[in-house]
Amino acid sequence: MGEHQVHDTSNEQRTRAFVRAMLEDISALEVLIEQDLIECGVCRVGVEQEMYIVDKRGNPSPVFDQVLKHLGDKRFTTELAKFNLEVNLAPFPIGGDFLRTMERGLGDVYTLASRAANKADASIVLTGTLPTLRNEHVSLSNLTPELRYQCLNDTCMAARSGKFTLVIDGVDRFEESYESVVIEGASTSFQVHLQVEPERAGALYNLAQLITAPILAVAANSPILINQRLWHETRVALFERAIEYRSKPQMARSFPSRVGFGEAWVRESVLEIFRENAMRYHVIMIRDPIEDPFAALEQGRIPELGALALHNGTVWRWNRPCYGITNGKPHLRIENRALPAGPTIIDEVANAALFYGIMQALEAEADNIPDRIAFEDARDNFLAAAKFGLDADFTWLDQQQITARELLKQILIPAAYRGLKSLKVPAEDIKRYLSVIEGREENSQTGATWLLDSLASVSESERAQACRDAVAIMLERQSQSIPVHRWEPLKPSDCNEELQALETLRDIMTTDLFTVRPEDLLDLATSMMDWKHFRHVPVESSGGKLVGLLSTRQLLRIGTIGPKSRDQPIAVSEVMQSNPLTMSPNTPLHDAFAQILRNESGCLLVVSDDRLLGIVTERDLLEAAVARLSE
Repeated sequence: MGEHQVHDTSNEQRTRAFVRAMLEDISALEVLIEQDLIECGVCRVGVEQEMYIVDKRGNPSPVFDQVLKHLGDKRFTTELAKFNLEVNLAPFPIGGDFLRTMERGLGDVYTLASRAANKADASIVLTGTLPTLRNEHVSLSNLTPELRYQCLNDTCMAARSGKFTLVIDGVDRFEESYESVVIEGASTSFQVHLQVEPERAGALYNLAQLITAPILAVAANSPILINQRLWHETRVALFERAIEYRSKPQMARSFPSRVGFGEAWVRESVLEIFRENAMRYHVIMIRDPIEDPFAALEQGRIPELGALALHNGTVWRWNRPCYGITNGKPHLRIENRALPAGPTIIDEVANAALFYGIMQALEAEADNIPDRIAFEDARDNFLAAAKFGLDADFTWLDQQQITARELLKQILIPAAYRGLKSLKVPAEDIKRYLSVIEGREENSQTGATWLLDSLASVSESERAQACRDAVAIMLERQSQSIPVHRWEPLKPSDCNEELQALETLRDIMTTDLFTVRPEDLLDLATSMMDWKHFRHVPVESSGGKLVGLLSTRQLLRIGTIGPKSRDQPIAVSEVMQSNPLTMSPNTPLHDAFAQILRNESGCLLVVSDDRLLGIVTERDLLEAAVARLSE
């Protein structure tokens, strides 16, 4: 979705013209391939780096516009959410010191982005999903104000009647309802590109599909979403389920999702995928003016195939074939979209080294992949890697049953060594990057396992603070280029002092709430208070909107403590406080202290957009004060 000058599909005539142009582009691509006009004999690589912008507390900071203004660099662009950025490195030839070139290039743009972010009182973090992300961060207000993102949001939400429920089962269970697709902005990636020759594009695409599972297993870095421990690479489930616009009948007959691994091996030509995209998926945005590709060919020009490129960019396969033009020459490339951002730049380049090395070493075997493994097994491998990381079990070539760790150690890492050596990569560079992969395999520590292990002994009430500490450690170790397999598990002593000093209500609020509805019998609420020793019970509407609060102080005043007789039923709405004290989760604790004293309230409710997030009592604030005084 790199195209910015787009329109929605409300104009039917313009949309039909765009679809016709897309079909002509596919025909023109076929001609380019048949007439050997696609560049051959040259292999380039490229990368796209997505990143998070965070504030001083490690929370998402929606200041993309300020950061881009300070950058003034056309390589940087927007992403779906206001707290994301993307940067594209110029392509360069594979081989020799290309991995060092990649690391230097990524380091340069990371430094530039960090300096620009600092000017906006923010920082840059490389991670698949940000541990500190909360639901208030993924509201529609944080959708980047560009038409391409609005088109995507409108299409997906219209198909879902304006709301959808996202469910992911992992170590914990995640289930939340959303009114926009901004939650997909929780996912940031490190995408690698490999230029391929036309006659080999289909076979190499199959190879990329095959090896993505084990590479993802050792690269996983996205285990937390909205404070819940889920898959090792939760991005996969998040992206596939958030960007969903299939109708119920389509889902009932297993119509493939717009985001996914695919449905079959390429049998003859990579054109099969471009054609399938056109056949299966309606256009969700269009562009103009539209170039006539055959007129361009007649004039001796290379057509940009802009309609095809735009539509192809709105079908998010985990491996995606792409058409492009470099130095005036057209090319085909494979874009691997499955890898997460981070944990550090050296980790990312190590992942790229593994991908490029295996692709080079196993190219000779690519032609036979469809005969040696069922496509369904390759897709199952991918999902297993996303769920379980290095603990995944795979069905490999010729029905071999093997774990991800064994496959990497015995077959794929040695293959990557051979492949990089054949590309004349210096031995010290090969060792520099593949030793990072070996370290993760030997230590069983990826970015995902580091964070999951760090949170294993932390109670749910302490997890939010631990996640903030984790972001502070990420920032520190990214700046020091320490690969994740060498990271020690997070300890309380690792907590960043600046983050501690900036505690807010989110740090201390209770989120495991028992609530009642205004129409509920008051006896239910009083019984709840008695059984759970509560002094306060929030009141929510059936739609989840905060509408009031019940407290023992109120009940004592009106004499309603204890069960009422059956002939005197009282509804909660008759006695609840309809305007309780509420505050944002970002409210500093000293402000909360002042408000509770000023209002003579025994508690305050933490809300965002009228949605109840938690409760903070006088006792919670006193305990926080004692802890601060002790420090």
